[in-house]
Amino acid sequence: MQYHLDTIPVWEAMERHGECPLCALEHKTELEEVERTLGASVMEPAERIKVNRHGICALHHRMLHAQQNRLGHALLMDSHGRDRLAALQALQASAETQAKARRGPFARRSPARTLGAQLQALSQGCVVCDRLHDHMGRYRHTFLHLWRTDVHFREVFAASHGVCVRHLAGLLQSADRRLPPAQQAQFAAEALALLTAQLDNDTRDLAWFTQKFDYRNQDAPWGESKTALERLVNRLRGWCLGDEPWKK
Repeated sequence: MQYHLDTIPVWEAMERHGECPLCALEHKTELEEVERTLGASVMEPAERIKVNRHGICALHHRMLHAQQNRLGHALLMDSHGRDRLAALQALQASAETQAKARRGPFARRSPARTLGAQLQALSQGCVVCDRLHDHMGRYRHTFLHLWRTDVHFREVFAASHGVCVRHLAGLLQSADRRLPPAQQAQFAAEALALLTAQLDNDTRDLAWFTQKFDYRNQDAPWGESKTALERLVNRLRGWCLGDEPWKK
């Protein structure tokens, strides 16, 4: 059993015995990055420059706002807002220049498309998403390394619920660079067998959940069907419904 600083988070996620260890690890990491964004990094010039340049997506703005640290959030947005204002003023000047040019012999075709693309770029990007993406790339590498080198990890994985569709896709894409072809096929076969078995169970439970609303089944036991909707959605898309996969 290999426990090192880089493997401990993956082992901890596996030992929670949830529906998808990578969903649990992603949620935990996301919460930590949100807290970090409103923590010491608020006053770090390098971090403020990153926020100014890339911004923060709507989802992570909601998570930042939920931290009830309005001052920290406001400090981040103060400099970012001024940065975006300068960019918008430059776009406005460009639009006015092009409006004048369209009345002359050098009119440019489709100026709105170019300006629209530039404006869209100002509303995209997220420093929290970027950091989360980097963390998950390392965790996928560690997951595959453990699967390849640690017999106990393979046994634990084989006895688990597997991983969701989204995270298995990421693991397989990483396996293309991390595992030799023969092991790629073996890992894909094992992981897909776990996923299809779990999804088959989810769909049967969900079918029974819907049938329980028939008065003829009102006295029959629910079984595991009460959580079937959440499990099936989370299996297909990654955790988004129900209990948090990594509770504090």
